[in-house]
Amino acid sequence: MPHYACALILEDNKLLLGRRAPYRKVYPNCWDVIGGKVEAGEGLEQALIRELGEEIGITPTNPQYFTEIKDRDLDTTAPPSYHYFIVRNWQGTASICNHEHTDLEWFPFDAAAGLPDLALEAYRDLFARLPFDLSAA
Repeated sequence: MPHYACALILEDNKLLLGRRAPYRKVYPNCWDVIGGKVEAGEGLEQALIRELGEEIGITPTNPQYFTEIKDRDLDTTAPPSYHYFIVRNWQGTASICNHEHTDLEWFPFDAAAGLPDLALEAYRDLFARLPFDLSAA
């Protein structure tokens, strides 16, 4: 079962999402959080930092683990696990750095939860929980 490190990048009560390129094999042309596969020997936070650097050119500072979602739509017996981190602080300016996304956009939380073309249906509930007070967790 593959593991993925994913960022819920938050600023001014908005969430940063990327539109997956139309030629992507999985969830093409859908709005998605930024992140990617954890490589062998990597921890979740290490993968998060690497992926955010590769995809949008930022380095998160103090990412905080939030939750996990298993994608049973892709595989019912060994579903991929997506591990989500809240990212409120980073270095750099977010911009598309590779071929994986065609657009980056900031959405108010409720607007993000209501997008018709989200990569995962489970994002609706996840985004509706934002902003999440991690100090209460």
